Order: sequence, then structure tokens, then C-alpha cells
Amino acid sequence: MNTNKKIKPDWLSKSLSGSILGLSLAILLSGIFAWAGYQGITAPNKVQFVMWITSPIWLLILSFTYLFPSGKQAFLWLFSCNILAGLILTWLKF
Repeated sequence: MNTNKKIKPDWLSKSLSGSILGLSLAILLSGIFAWAGYQGITAPNKVQFVMWITSPIWLLILSFTYLFPSGKQAFLWLFSCNILAGLILTWLKF
């Protein structure tokens, strides 16, 4: 394995990236599901499902954050995914 490709133990930066940006990404992905999912935003009982699906998505993102080679790369990827998800959610609302 190349030395540049090894996973560095940047616990603090990866944890902060996964916690903060992962939560916002999980909320955005839940919003995308709420607007684009089956029967749209007005589906009955969809509010409860969207509320409860946010935490498993967040924990999945947080756990995979530690597989990034560095904390900087984790921050950049999660930030760009947040921008993309925000744009998709904004597009769906129009």
C-alpha cells in the first residue's frame, strides 16, 4: 500500500466532520426523501418515518467518515455532498 493512501488517525477532525456535516447531510437526505418519495410531502405518517430515518443515516455517515485517508479529505467530501444535497432539495421544492 502506498504511504499516501494510508488512513491517518485524525480522530478529532474526522469526528467533527462526521458529526456536524454528517448531521446536516442526513437531514438534507431525509428532506429529499420526504419531497421526492412515495406520495410526496403530503403522505400520511411520512413525518414519523422521515424523523426516525435521520439518525440511522447520520450514524452511517459518521461511521464511514473514519475510512477517509485524512480529516481534510473527509471535510471536503462531506461539504461537497452537503452542497449537492442542498441544491437537489431546493430543486425539488420548486
